Amino acid sequence: MAEPLPAEISAALHATAERRGPFGDPAYFFSETRSTNDVAAALAERGAPEGATVIALAQSAGRGRFGRDWFSPPGAGLYVSIVFRDPRAVPLLTLAGGVAAADGIHAATGLPVSLKWPNDVIVEGGIARGGVKRRKLAGVLAEASSGIDGVQHVVLGVGINLRPAAYPPEIADRATSIESELGRIPDAGTVLAETLCVLARYAEAVHAGTAAALLDRWRALAPSARGSAVRWSAAEGELSGVTAGIDDSGALLVRTGERVERIISGELRWV
Repeated sequence: MAEPLPAEISAALHATAERRGPFGDPAYFFSETRSTNDVAAALAERGAPEGATVIALAQSAGRGRFGRDWFSPPGAGLYVSIVFRDPRAVPLLTLAGGVAAADGIHAATGLPVSLKWPNDVIVEGGIARGGVKRRKLAGVLAEASSGIDGVQHVVLGVGINLRPAAYPPEIADRATSIESELGRIPDAGTVLAETLCVLARYAEAVHAGTAAALLDRWRALAPSARGSAVRWSAAEGELSGVTAGIDDSGALLVRTGERVERIISGELRWV
């Protein structure tokens, strides 16, 4: 059962009500739940409106792309899932979520962040083998539910690392938090509210069929989407190339020899 909103979250949502549109209203808060995406999907099945938002401070079964576990311990992060009803938003929803998280974090904290295709919010700095070191600060996961009449609803999940944690060994050198980067504890309510405000702005554009501003903003936040060496697995085996931006549907373009490959899913490795 949902709990009362913490004071800092309630105050931030109240202060941004005019900028958030439907997002964050209603809001369902949990100190801990299995997965905010699962809770939001269940609410959507029961008729929750577009903008209904599930908020948790911990997840026992959070997940990312390809069903991977999303490390979500108490006291470390903010986990948010939002219900979308308009099927026109589906193709670009992951990009919209990334822009919302990146610009929301920056607006709330001043921390400069970037995006890495398709769904990572990162902090760049320092030198790693092969180039600039990229540390993941947040991630986005969009999950659609379809019926005989097409898409019924989509849940957009956003996980943001607020404070340091004992990350599992496989991600310890690639993860970071807002506090680790800034040296101070962020206000979770402000991070949430500003993220929802940005999401509301771009969701309106996507619904109206005018996604150019969203695509332009995503490209501006994602310098690695051009000129970065990548590898990926395809039917013909392991391929490699150099990123050449995204097209208007959000697919990543990669130049390999004289061809330009269009990647819409799968595992991509930055080298």
